[in-house]
Amino acid sequence: MNGKALFGLIVLVILVVLASATLYTVDEREKAIVFRFGEIVESFDEPGLHWKYPFINNVRKFDARIQTMDANPQEYLTDEKKNLVVDSFVKWRVDDVATYYVTVSGDKVAAQRRLAQRVNNSLREEFGKRSVQEVISGDRSQIMDVVQKATDEQARAIGVEVVDVRLKRVDLVDEVSERVYRRMESERSRVAKELRAKGAEEAEKIRSNADRQRLVTIANAQRDGQKLRGEGDAGATQIYAEAFGQDDDFYGLYRSLNAYEATFASKSDLLVLEPDSQFFKYFNNAVPPKDVERSSSPRQ
Repeated sequence: MNGKALFGLIVLVILVVLASATLYTVDEREKAIVFRFGEIVESFDEPGLHWKYPFINNVRKFDARIQTMDANPQEYLTDEKKNLVVDSFVKWRVDDVATYYVTVSGDKVAAQRRLAQRVNNSLREEFGKRSVQEVISGDRSQIMDVVQKATDEQARAIGVEVVDVRLKRVDLVDEVSERVYRRMESERSRVAKELRAKGAEEAEKIRSNADRQRLVTIANAQRDGQKLRGEGDAGATQIYAEAFGQDDDFYGLYRSLNAYEATFASKSDLLVLEPDSQFFKYFNNAVPPKDVERSSSPRQ
């Protein structure tokens, strides 16, 4: 390598070193501050390529993206003098990077500590104006809007913009929750007892009505049965009377046979009567038919 080539290479290296010491880039997710011997010269919010004096200026970059501060649960007192445990979080980002560096030295932890204090003060003030019911259901979104605006105005003093403030959880303290649960339980038990009493009353009415209808149905059925039975007996009696009225002797024989059957139903039955008693008249006066008599006589 000759002297000219070596000299050219040295010049090129010097130019590269000077360019790297003079030029710097700012990413779209960052903000930068240019210092001169520890003092702030200028700040850049716009991304791109920038230059500085080599060996005199130095650059420090800060994250400009939205950050999340998850605050620890805190207790706040409502206007009813009841404590609520509130868990919240804050969305924030660096707005004025120079102010951010001067006030909190660009320290994220220090900035979040100040934000937490301001958020707690705003929440305590807003909760103190409202009841538990308003905090939990009615004015929750309104509280968030008020706290976000108030905190953002105060956070501008440290170069920070508060994008959003939200409540993750709002609960009563343990002892208050226990009392509320016991009161709710007793109320539900009272309502359940009332419903059971009404149900028992309705059941008794239905049962009584069913018993009454059953008795009415049975009585009507018995009445109709007795009526039909009487009509049947009357019809049977009329038929018997008409049938037996056609032959008095047959009717007497039929009644006597029924009497014999009922009297001698068992082998142990015993009846003591006179031989010429009327009870056995069909036995004593029985006359065989003529054809039977002829068939029984001896052939000549």
